[in-house]
Amino acid sequence: MERTEVYVLSGFLGSGKTTLLKRLLQYEKEHGRKVAVVMNEIGQVSIDSHVVSEDTMLSELLSGCVCCTIQDQFEVELYSLLQQHRLDVIYIETTGVAHPVEVLDACMSPLFADRIQTKGIITTVDAIRWINRDQLSIPLQMLLKEQIRHADVLIVNKTDELRPDEQAKLSFELQAINSEARTIFTTFSNVRMDDIHSFSRRMQNEHKQVSIERLRIQTYVHTFTKPIDLDMFEQWVRQLPDTIYRMKGFLRFTHTSGIYSFQYAYGTPLYMKEEMNVPLHFVIIGEQLDKQKLKHELDNIQKGEG
Repeated sequence: MERTEVYVLSGFLGSGKTTLLKRLLQYEKEHGRKVAVVMNEIGQVSIDSHVVSEDTMLSELLSGCVCCTIQDQFEVELYSLLQQHRLDVIYIETTGVAHPVEVLDACMSPLFADRIQTKGIITTVDAIRWINRDQLSIPLQMLLKEQIRHADVLIVNKTDELRPDEQAKLSFELQAINSEARTIFTTFSNVRMDDIHSFSRRMQNEHKQVSIERLRIQTYVHTFTKPIDLDMFEQWVRQLPDTIYRMKGFLRFTHTSGIYSFQYAYGTPLYMKEEMNVPLHFVIIGEQLDKQKLKHELDNIQKGEG
């Protein structure tokens, strides 16, 4: 089954996300791909929906942020898009105050995680705002750094307003926060779309290979086919590295009947009995995931081999 690509567009208020989205949609139209956009606004009115043409599916989520207050609504919207349409790609334009990892977490519902392929986080940065970030509150300064730290591609706007020494200093500061991201200096999000897409598309030539396996934040979806031992599973959870941020899914256990939903964040597991009958998909989100090792460990748990 072909999976639908998902891109998360992150970035602080006014940093150029909507302009970038407009360019991305034009690129997809030229390449004949079927696209949907999920646009999130904290307010009750959508400001930027006019950039999405009538031939592109648009889902607007207002009065909240998909990474926290309306996460359930967001999952329903994604599930509906995937059920009703055969899509090549979904672009998710987040609010300016969204944490990219939380948004990616919301994308990876166990109900449909096996049907999507997260292609990366694209973050836009306002160069002038970054230089003057001391004028922002401490929480907002931390959010800016988090948006940069978790990006796969950084689009740095308003660089035409900087002196060469300011550009060099800015480049050094961004590299110090995230040395893995592809960084593009520009104005008005004016970038070649192939430069953006190539970071998540396997490319090979004599000297270079770029693969989705190098994404900053990675996801792994495992499917259990039968009940597992709870003690063995909990022992596995306790030895997980700090680079695993989130886990969630549906599980059956050998000692009891029924299905349990499982949530794991910041080292804390949570189980809840479920009434519905759903596939036993299990989602892991983190950095530097060794997917073969995870598969081997989870397969052994299912076999009861600890």
